[in-house]
Amino acid sequence: MDEFSKISIEEISNRDMLMIIKALEYTGENTKVSSFIELKNSIVKQLSMLTNTTEDEFISYLEKNC
Repeated sequence: MDEFSKISIEEISNRDMLMIIKALEYTGENTKVSSFIELKNSIVKQLSMLTNTTEDEFISYLEKNC
């Protein structure tokens, strides 16, 4: 279980990452549970920082490369 403490972003495809982000957004909007939106926003923020882009640019990149 110690090996599972961190997941490498390299192991998640662009398509899967976009699906995770969109699923969190959809679920948050349709259940009104803010934790889903907060998690989505946190993931997008962190990934956009890693890629040195804005959050909108990061999402656009995923959408174009899936």
